[in-house]
Amino acid sequence: MEAIILFSILIVTIIVSIPIGITLGLSTCIAMMLTSDIPMLMIAQKAVTGLDSFPLLAIPFFILAGALMCTGGISRRLVALAESLVGFIVGGLAMVTVLACMFFAAISGSGPATVSAIGSFMIPSMKERKYDAGFAAAITAAAGTIGVIIPPSIPFVIYGVVAQCSIGDMFIAGIIPGIIIGLALMSVCYFTARKRNYISMTERPKFSEVSKAFKEAVWALLVPVIILGGIYGGVFTPTEAAVVAVVYSVIIGKFVYRELDMKALYDCLKSTGLINGATSFLIGLSMAFASYLAMAQIPAKIAALLVNFVDSPFLLMMIINVFLLVLGCFVDNIPAVIILTPILLPVVRMIGIDTIHFGLIITVNLAIGFISPPYGINLFVASAISGESIESISKEIIPSFLAMVACLLLFTYVPALSMGLVRLLR
Repeated sequence: MEAIILFSILIVTIIVSIPIGITLGLSTCIAMMLTSDIPMLMIAQKAVTGLDSFPLLAIPFFILAGALMCTGGISRRLVALAESLVGFIVGGLAMVTVLACMFFAAISGSGPATVSAIGSFMIPSMKERKYDAGFAAAITAAAGTIGVIIPPSIPFVIYGVVAQCSIGDMFIAGIIPGIIIGLALMSVCYFTARKRNYISMTERPKFSEVSKAFKEAVWALLVPVIILGGIYGGVFTPTEAAVVAVVYSVIIGKFVYRELDMKALYDCLKSTGLINGATSFLIGLSMAFASYLAMAQIPAKIAALLVNFVDSPFLLMMIINVFLLVLGCFVDNIPAVIILTPILLPVVRMIGIDTIHFGLIITVNLAIGFISPPYGINLFVASAISGESIESISKEIIPSFLAMVACLLLFTYVPALSMGLVRLLR
């Protein structure tokens, strides 16, 4: 009964477009009033104590680092490097977009931020080279999803806090899957370009040109090396790594590239504060929601029901993937991770799925939601940049969507792709 009341209120409030943070608090409050004698004060207590977490400090610092890298000239140099590497291939300009998004993903930790930073350069460039505008926006939106898979990743941080697992291990688990998704999207670019006769961007570059582009971008490429190397070298924690990334970004943007001024720094701090305020409100009430779930033993009951209903691990993971893909069409990545992790983690543990492996699965599922209408936040960002309608972009996104779903199934049933590197480095 507790689960029925709680999720009924949650679904109704989401349908009527109440902000997700308020939705979580409201559904928890009403369910507690109707089904238990727990004091309402518990919601405020759990919201505050849930935010009293050292790892969560990584979120605003990674957001700020991404903003500083974007305004400090990093994204432009990453695009130039990607162009020198793959720009001459059939569909090369689209591949440049994917590769640049992969590079920027190793800085920003955010899907929409990656689309915004790279799309502002690449979508106009593709349109100038006679690429279909809908396809240009669609491939940028799809490539932006890599922003939450290649480390550092804000959803990985949140999942690590909720699931109480190593954030460093989550970062390592995302490296190979992020590269595989990037290669899959490049394949989509290649076959689409051949079919539509999109011309290459440039002739094959000389070695000196590649070297020059690499030299210009090397300071940006060092960010993931510093972050992951520092974490696994025991130099600092993931949270401290986020602070290091901010300091590094300021130094490179101000003193190396000389493109970061005080006004840009103020704008970055302001946007980070606004984003983090909304995120903190959401996370706090999500923690209260998760606490009520645990008190009512809802995750344990759902786990027992699913395992008794479906005895095949293969089929159970397929059901969970379909459920997450559908949910990702309507709910943002961060609240979905916080809501679903306490519910689904006991289920997958009962069938022997590693906590880190499941974190990768749930993140990839919900990343696909970034390009799935009607929510599809990456679609809206790409639409704003390109001026194309959501309908036009949605038609062009289908091949990329199918490629990402194929990658998802590969990651689900071949755990070595995400866990192999983690086990090697443990």
